[in-house]
Amino acid sequence: MTVRLYDTQAQALRDFVPLDAANVTMYVCGPTVQSGPHIGHLRGALAFDILRRWLEHRFGRVTFVRNVTDIDDKVLANALHEDEPWLDEPWWALAYRVEQEFTAAYAAIGIRPPTYEPRATASIPQMIELIERLLVAGHAYVAPDGSGDVYFDVRSWPAYGDLTHQSLDAMEPAADADPRGKRDPRDFALWKGAKPGEPADAAWTSPWGAGRPGWHIECSAMSRRYLGPAFDIHGGGLDLRFPHHENELAQSAAAGDAFARYWVHNGLITVDGQKMSKSIGNVVLASEALESHDPLVVRYALLAAHYRSSLDVSQKAFDEAEAALERIHAFQQRAARTVFLPDGSRSFGLFASGVELPTAFAAAMDDDLGVPQALAALHETVRAGNIALDARELDTAHDAFTQVAAMTRLLGIDPMASATRWRAAAERGMDALDVLVRTMIAQRAQARAAKDWTAADRIRDAIAAAGIVLEDTADATHWSLDG
Repeated sequence: MTVRLYDTQAQALRDFVPLDAANVTMYVCGPTVQSGPHIGHLRGALAFDILRRWLEHRFGRVTFVRNVTDIDDKVLANALHEDEPWLDEPWWALAYRVEQEFTAAYAAIGIRPPTYEPRATASIPQMIELIERLLVAGHAYVAPDGSGDVYFDVRSWPAYGDLTHQSLDAMEPAADADPRGKRDPRDFALWKGAKPGEPADAAWTSPWGAGRPGWHIECSAMSRRYLGPAFDIHGGGLDLRFPHHENELAQSAAAGDAFARYWVHNGLITVDGQKMSKSIGNVVLASEALESHDPLVVRYALLAAHYRSSLDVSQKAFDEAEAALERIHAFQQRAARTVFLPDGSRSFGLFASGVELPTAFAAAMDDDLGVPQALAALHETVRAGNIALDARELDTAHDAFTQVAAMTRLLGIDPMASATRWRAAAERGMDALDVLVRTMIAQRAQARAAKDWTAADRIRDAIAAAGIVLEDTADATHWSLDG
């Protein structure tokens, strides 16, 4: 068994060898909680949920850290409403409210909570300590204009650009702070001095004056705090490679940390063939997708493409996902009805452990999370299971059933474990039961009207035997389940 991952820095597939085979360590850049999640946020978080699940399957334990950026220029800006000041709220209240929206959206599609989910504002001392190390090492400087800003000196670090394979002179200037205090326009902010008009509670005391951390230093400090100076995987969306991840790598390495050993990035979203953009007006909010589709359908649609490829979100994609899940569920229901034996000699393995996965499925997942190929293996197992059921080859059908259960649970797409689908099925069942019971109540009423007491009693007894209680009133007969 060898897991291979595409390493962005190496620009190649690499065998994954963790620092500690008993505890894989992974840090993924989480949301900046300036506004609610869109479908792209779900796709990115899901990619690393799948990676985490597979690494747990292969290695047993994964310490997974996903941060929350709760202090940022955009968070401060979005807390204020120039045209509608009555809607203003404290920046930290906005950050918390939006964080809860992300948490709810992640949970809805089965993305498991991280081992640790630190907020940036809880690690300010660690950020200050890291900046001080960079100053001592000669890789950072305090702006001479008295602003209190501190910058990373990109020209002091010859390896700057190694992650994205860019030359320094070809890079765009960093736009994260006033360029007047910079030695080079590409230098990026480690600390931002407090500015007039900013909330007083958005600034922390530092050796360089009151202010707040730059975006990039946050992740370097938090990953070090929770995973140590060296860890296995750093993940995030392709849009974070530059400047965010490039800057993280530079500042951490310049401070003497080994930092991430593998860099993994997920592809981005298009909507009906177009780049998702506020300017185009085609941003699909997570809430909109979840209101329109079963959360399990959303999950399936977002994982169906390879995690590094661009994923187009369209009604067709959701329709195909729903049809695929229905095929899986239909087989599961059919197999459960046919294969299960009351004496326990053949259980239908809903909670089977230690099931041997199909070779094609495991090989696909080992090869840089080849989920499309893994799904093909899953559906081939469904097809083979149906053939076995047709032929009354119940042992073969049972094996297919348990393999399907194992594969769908690893991917988090098991229809039989979906709370939403269980609720929907229960509601449909109650609707059907209501129709049947009301029909029997009407038949009983007709028998009583005809003074056919024997038939009326027989219907009443049949209803009672099913655990249903009847209540006769002056106007109608009502029913309820016993107990």
